[in-house]
Amino acid sequence: MRGPFAAALGCTVSSRIAIVGMACRFPDAATPEELWDNVLAGRRSFRRIPSQRIRLEDYYSADRSAADQIYITEAALLRDWEFDRVKFKVAGSTYRNADLTHWLALETAAEALADAGFPEGRGAPGESTGVLVGNSLTGEGIRAAQMRLRWPYVRRVVADALKGDVETDRLASLLADLEHSYKAPFPVPDGDSLAGGLSNTIAGRICNHFDFNGGGYVVDGACASSLLSVITACNSLLTGDLDLAVAGGVDISVDATELIGFSRAGALAVEEMRVYDQRSAGFWPGEGCGMVVLMREEDAVARGHRVRGFIDGWGVSSDGAGGITRPETDGQRLALDRAYRRAGFGPDEVAYFEGHGTGTAVGDAAELETLIEARRAAGGSAPPAAVGSIKANIGHTKAAAGVAGLIKSVQAVGAGVLPPTTGCERPHPLLDEGRDALRVLRKGEAWPEGAPPRAGVSAMGFGGINTHMVVEAPRPSRRARVGNRTRTVLNSPQDAELFALDADSPAALAERATALAAVAEAAARSELPDLAAHLAGGWRGGRGAPPSSPEPRRRSRTPCATSPNWPARRPGPRAKGPCGTSTRRPACSSAVRASGPASCCCSPARGRAPARTAGRCAAASSPWRSCTRRPRCPSGPTRSRPPSPSRASRPPRPPGCGCCPRSAWRAPPRWGTASARSPRCTGPTPSTRTRCCGSRRRAARR
Repeated sequence: MRGPFAAALGCTVSSRIAIVGMACRFPDAATPEELWDNVLAGRRSFRRIPSQRIRLEDYYSADRSAADQIYITEAALLRDWEFDRVKFKVAGSTYRNADLTHWLALETAAEALADAGFPEGRGAPGESTGVLVGNSLTGEGIRAAQMRLRWPYVRRVVADALKGDVETDRLASLLADLEHSYKAPFPVPDGDSLAGGLSNTIAGRICNHFDFNGGGYVVDGACASSLLSVITACNSLLTGDLDLAVAGGVDISVDATELIGFSRAGALAVEEMRVYDQRSAGFWPGEGCGMVVLMREEDAVARGHRVRGFIDGWGVSSDGAGGITRPETDGQRLALDRAYRRAGFGPDEVAYFEGHGTGTAVGDAAELETLIEARRAAGGSAPPAAVGSIKANIGHTKAAAGVAGLIKSVQAVGAGVLPPTTGCERPHPLLDEGRDALRVLRKGEAWPEGAPPRAGVSAMGFGGINTHMVVEAPRPSRRARVGNRTRTVLNSPQDAELFALDADSPAALAERATALAAVAEAAARSELPDLAAHLAGGWRGGRGAPPSSPEPRRRSRTPCATSPNWPARRPGPRAKGPCGTSTRRPACSSAVRASGPASCCCSPARGRAPARTAGRCAAASSPWRSCTRRPRCPSGPTRSRPPSPSRASRPPRPPGCGCCPRSAWRAPPRWGTASARSPRCTGPTPSTRTRCCGSRRRAARR
């Protein structure tokens, strides 16, 4: 049906759209690969809302009917993200007077373009490249900055309250001091303030930076905004208006304005966010940004771009008179029918559905009913499809929710893995009734044999809008092999963690427990396994210190999080470990307990097997023992391989190496002395240099 559909649109191109680039920044995930790892491991990024975002003592109330109050304490939030305005050549005043959504979208778009083969936009057809960004509420930063302009009202209220109790001169001085304190946190408005507070300039700023002339604007479809922006971009590509499109969504709006509104609507979960569960009662908010780069299929193939996945079809509908905020099955079904009519196949040929899945009782029921009816109506003898929602991992990111689900689905079909359904402990009754059509997975599975690698993605929004999209793997005829690393991550979810504490006295133990409570309170749920692993390693080796006596090297189940620097090493997703390699993954979870060296925090995120190194830490419990890429000695040993001394004159092996703290060191064959310039490498013959913890194979290559 692709040919007639394209002909009806007045164009001769294929109706498939190629995804040639992806990038994202979501809680605990700075890349699509990290997001996928978290999905497979069932990691949940919810944490107690810090006072820097919302002071819970000012806004929290257990009384759900209390006005101007919220009744939740957790959300999935971005951490340690910092925009490099120097890299993007943004003036300080411009940066301060624009909402952070502008800069997060710009950075993510740049990463998506680089992933597509257009670093810094070079090589992109600027005249026909468009930018479409989903956004609904701009961002919380600009709303906070507007408080500065409310000072006249605050001044009048304070003056009226103090009139008669404070002398006139004293009142004037008091108000002057109060004005200074009140306005200090907010930037002084200038010529950039208006543009920095508008949502449309989010897309315009990306076009401005990369000099794209195809058009840039924001699409507002509430919680369907980002998927709607991708659909709009697909239509523009098919009609020939664009040759390249950057599309996605951004949302940073977890503030009192949003949370009080959702609280009054009863949309937030009180106890726990559950998705497609019998006890589904609301969601917890999240934030982030996701971008994809799109081209027509034939253009992407002709130009040799790496294709991450294809978009086969899409559909948009509204609920009509059904309601503004209440989801309706008829409207959702219409969006699905339009999407699969365009795709040329039915929903029975889709093995996985990434649902909207907000966790509300009405929303989950309506969506499950729609999917079950659609698959049954399509007929066929296909096994039941799996269903899940990324919101159970990173919260409801609203305007960025649809593209988060799209990125997850593209990763799923590309990897050939059905992801687990996080946040569903007791499946919804509709899933029992429709077990022939839909199912939830406690644990991820390999893609069903013979089933096309296709996934459906849904997103709905306030106002009654419904969107659905169908994606397919770039090589549908090739069955992807589930690697050992993926299997390890799939086996990692746990329902409980054991926190082991020890001390020399009851008082010291109480002190440690008190300190731990503060760390645990600030940690995300996904970080609790790391904390438990850290404590377990410290308990075995002396409260966080590496063991003084080495043990024979063996495959250990203790992850890298046993490092005594665990809390300090956690903040940045690209923080450096002692091995000098970027952690890439947001954390080593309990997933790595059975994974061994291949899943070390500081090993490459792509899951390559660890290199065979001749000089490695021999202690089984050394904190960073599994690092696959060792740095050279801090002093900088020579780059060339030193001459091998004769067997008779060869010195004995050194007793220890600074790169592997407190651990025995096995020297590489034929050349194993330490660097003369390293204060930590203490070899007996300092005249001969070598690589500390180096690989003979790696040295030979160099």
